Parts: sequence; C-alpha cells; structure tokens
Amino acid sequence: MTAHSDLTAHLIARDRRRPEPAAGVDYSFSDLVAGYVTESDGMSFELKTSGGRRQRIAFGHTMSAEFLRNLGEPYADATGQVAELLAPGRFLYAYGIRYPSGRFEAKRLIFLGRRAGDYCFEDPHWWSRQLGEIARFYRRAQFGGARPVDFADYRTVLRLGGDKSDHHVQETDTISRLVYGMASAYLLTGDEDFLGVADRGTEYLREHMRFVDRDEDVVYWYHGIDVRGGSERKLFTSEFGDDYEAIPAYEQIYALVGQTQLFRVTGDRRIRDDIDATLRLFRRFFRDPDLGGYYSHIDPVLLSPHQESLRHNRSRKNWNSIGDHAPAYLINLWLATGEKRHADMLAETFDLIAEHFPREDSPFVQERFHGDWTPDRTWGWQQDRAVVGHNLKIAWNLLRMNAIRPDPKYVELAERLGRTMPDVGSDRRRGGWYDMVERQLADGEDAHRLVWHDRKAWWQQEQAILAYLILAGTTGDAGFREQAREAAAFYNSFFLDHDEGGVYFNVLAAGTPYLLGTERLKGSHSMSMYHSSELCFLATVYQRLLLSGEPMTLWFRPRPDADRLLRTAPDALPKGRVRLSWVEVDGRPYSAFDAEEMTVRLPETGHDLTVRAHLSTVD
Repeated sequence: MTAHSDLTAHLIARDRRRPEPAAGVDYSFSDLVAGYVTESDGMSFELKTSGGRRQRIAFGHTMSAEFLRNLGEPYADATGQVAELLAPGRFLYAYGIRYPSGRFEAKRLIFLGRRAGDYCFEDPHWWSRQLGEIARFYRRAQFGGARPVDFADYRTVLRLGGDKSDHHVQETDTISRLVYGMASAYLLTGDEDFLGVADRGTEYLREHMRFVDRDEDVVYWYHGIDVRGGSERKLFTSEFGDDYEAIPAYEQIYALVGQTQLFRVTGDRRIRDDIDATLRLFRRFFRDPDLGGYYSHIDPVLLSPHQESLRHNRSRKNWNSIGDHAPAYLINLWLATGEKRHADMLAETFDLIAEHFPREDSPFVQERFHGDWTPDRTWGWQQDRAVVGHNLKIAWNLLRMNAIRPDPKYVELAERLGRTMPDVGSDRRRGGWYDMVERQLADGEDAHRLVWHDRKAWWQQEQAILAYLILAGTTGDAGFREQAREAAAFYNSFFLDHDEGGVYFNVLAAGTPYLLGTERLKGSHSMSMYHSSELCFLATVYQRLLLSGEPMTLWFRPRPDADRLLRTAPDALPKGRVRLSWVEVDGRPYSAFDAEEMTVRLPETGHDLTVRAHLSTVD
C-alpha cells in the first residue's frame, strides 16, 4: 500500500470510532486557513496565521493535497507526500469545514513549493510564463486564429470562457489595456504574435477612437464606438454610470496605457505625438493652475471642470485624476524618453499625494477632494470609505518615484502604508486583500468594517504583490518580503482559472471564485488584461532584479523613425542596482551601449530592428 492509502485507512478507522452527531447539529461552513506549520503529529497539524492566531487542522479522510501550479501546467498531486511535507515553517493553505465546536477538518491542502521556504512563483520564469498564457487566452478569445488580427471583431465584454457577448460597444480603454498586455508580453517573451496584436490595436485606436482638435491643438479619446449593424457610432462622453455624459480624466489616462507601453517597444513617433497632444489636454483643461493637481471630470461642451452639468463631479479631484497618471503611462513615458518634463509632472503629482492624501484621523489615505483640497467625504458610493488597493498602489508608486527623484517623504509614506495596511486591509487568517472598508472605526470596534462584501478582487491583489515586492527589494525588510510572498501565494492559488484560462475577477473570502454578474466576466469595462499583465511584467522585474539577483532579457522592436537612443530600463529602480550586460541587434552581438545608463545607441536603418537587452544586478 502507498503512504496515502495507509493514511486514508487509518483516518477512516478513526472516524468510525467517533460517535454519531446528534440530529440538528449545525455543520457550520467551509473555510480557509493560511499559515505556517508549527508542528504535526500525523493526525493533525497546527498553523500559525499571518495575524498570529494558531489553528489546529485535523486530517479529513477525504482530504487531498496538491502543489501550486501555474497557468498552462497540469495538476500536481501531493496527497501521498503530506506527512513529509508538513515541515515546521512551511507556508500552506488548508481548505475545509469549520465545525461549531471549533474543530477544523481539512479537505484540501495547497503547498507552495516542494520544500519549506520554497515558493513556486519565485522561479525566474513563473511570471513570464503566466503572462504568455494570459496573452494567448485574450488573443484567442478576441480574434481566434486570425492573422493578422482584425480589431473590428473586438468586444469589450467576454464571458468566463472567453466567448463574446452581444454587447457591441468597443471601449477605448479596454482596447488600450489589451494593447498594454500584449506589448508587455512581447517585452518579456519576444513573441512576434503578441507584438502584432499590440500594433494592430494601436492603429485601430488611432483610426477609430482618436479625435484631433486642431483648433485647441489637443487630442481627445472617445469613450468608445458602438458597432451594431455594421455602422460606427462614436461615443464622445462616458457611458459609465459614475461619469455619465462627462469626460473623466481616468478614461483619457487609460487610453494612453497601451500605446505608451508599445512606444517603449517601437519608438513610433506617431504614438509619441498623440501622447504629447493628450498631455496638452490634461494641462489645459484638467489641471488646476492655482492650487495644483488635475480635476476628475470636464464638461464635454465647454471643457470646464466647474459646470453644473457635471453634478456630483463638479470641481472635484480624486486619486484617479492625480495618481493614476504615474502607473498607467507617465512612468513608462519617462522610461522611454528620459525627458525632464515628464519627471517634473511625476514630481508634481507625488508631491500633492504626499501633502494632501495622508490623514491623521485614519490609517488610510483620503481619495476624493473638492477643488480647494478639502476632503470630500460624501461623494457617491465612496463616502468616507477606503479602497484598500489604492493605498497599496500609492505605496508601490511612491518608491518608483523615489528612484526617479529621491525624496525622504516618498519613502516615509510608502513604508508607513506598507507597515499599516496588513492589519487594516488584509485577511490575516485566510490570506488575500479586501476591497473596500470604512475609513473610520465604529464605536467600540477595533477592526474597520467591510463596506459591500468580503470578496477579494484580482487587481487589489496585484497592488499588494507589487507594493511589497518593491518595498522588500528597496528596503531589504524581511517583513515586507513575507507580505509579498503571502500576497503572491494567495493570488496564484485562487485567481488562476485552470479550466478556461485567464484570471478570475473576484474570489470569496475563502478563495472560491465568485461567478455572478459582471464579476463572472473575463472582459468588461473594468477588466481587459491590464492588471494581470502588469503584475506579471513587474513581478518578474522586481523578483529577479531586486530580490533574487537573477538576470532577465527584454525584447524591443525600434522602427526606422524611432529615436536612435533606446532606453532599456525595465522600470524605475533604485539607481546603481541594475546594469545592461549585453545587447543583440538582429540576432548579432552589439557593443554600442551604456551599461550603467542602460541605453543602446541604435544604428541608422531602413527597417525595424530586433533588439535583445540583457539586464543583470550589480554585484
């Protein structure tokens, strides 16, 4: 008999000796416990959670165990190895039944690696392979096997398996987010098909979603186009409920996300011109010239943020209009160009965040403001509530900004948020990060109440993983490294859809996919490959270059009209930590590069070049 069958026979015999429960006993609920093994006796084991609680876990006779697997990998059974895998210090998940008596009986165990201290997702190729699988899912869902792809077939709404719905509005931002994902996949893998999708998507955006206002010398991006009946009806203002009949800053911001990432790859001057024209739109019509920052919405007729027609969005500023420039496009634009004006704009936005967002009356930042920077705590669904992921996103991007222009206040706020957020925004027993909580504690309570539900969204897990990876890689703090690992463990254990492909939008508190309403979808107004691909790209960068000391290679395809100085830095990283080790151009070794500045002096050419840039850590 195998070790597994011996264990099963023993547990069945034990359960038969147990008295039958009385009629009407409440069997309570399924639950999840995440923690570190403290000891095991062969019949049960104990986990110590991230929050410090200890939970005794009993073996259920139908219990199974598995190793964590990546997208595209087969199931890997670990049931026969449970006894030797339960080594002290190992982090794992136990899913099972919690009984009224307090007994927790495991039905499923997930091991994050083969040995204690091993985490599969720290393999240097984990995240790049995952990104390749995600890119293939969206490519297949949107365009099938068509070559070249035709974005006339693109649909914003995709069902769980990738099937298209009968929703016929092509939203600009979701196409742009898809372009970002495909461009990022090319950067990591060099797959020509991904680059082709990104190229075609950008051409489609320029041809169908762009409005060039020659009188004002700016570019606007339509909310989208309605393609029903073979015709094309352009939607100038937002169709989304919070922003209806207005031009929201965040839609213009995310219209640039994919094009900017592609610009990093190709150096296409047309893309840069469109970005510059959109920046003029921000500065002329969204920016507050007196008190600084950017308004969240402008009226579509008068292009003013102060019109009565904007209703609850009149003369407002928020996290999206101030802070989302940086992660969506502005840091990537600075990486591609090195231009001082982009660093200046980044500094302006982060100085405003450091000045106005932290509050003494709450561990969470304030996210919405009136025009004079007084907090707005009555707006719509937000009221006086905190989006957990926005706090994490601020911590992550403050450290990126600090790498561009070091400032102690950036580091202080990033570390403060990093140390505070786990106790107020994460699930310290099961793992994962919550969505929205009340900013203020209720009288007599020591935990911030959840607002809508206890579900956990994929994009908020991304913010946690990236925030703690860069915090750990920048500071060397072991506590931040532990938070990064726990966040990555939860995401990889419960958000990867091994049946249909891609990642789930939301899971329940215990990790079960939540598949109702718009949260069932793989494509929607809120989801289109961006956050999952951004995570894979930057987790590769931070894990390899800041934490593991592993080198990595990026792929570029500069056009003949691109600037002849190619900047290959993968992200805004601490100065002196990474260097450019070697370069290939069109498959041949190339020596005209600056290792410390991570730039390549490209040859003049009449064709696109294929450039491989190999980056490594500095000893």
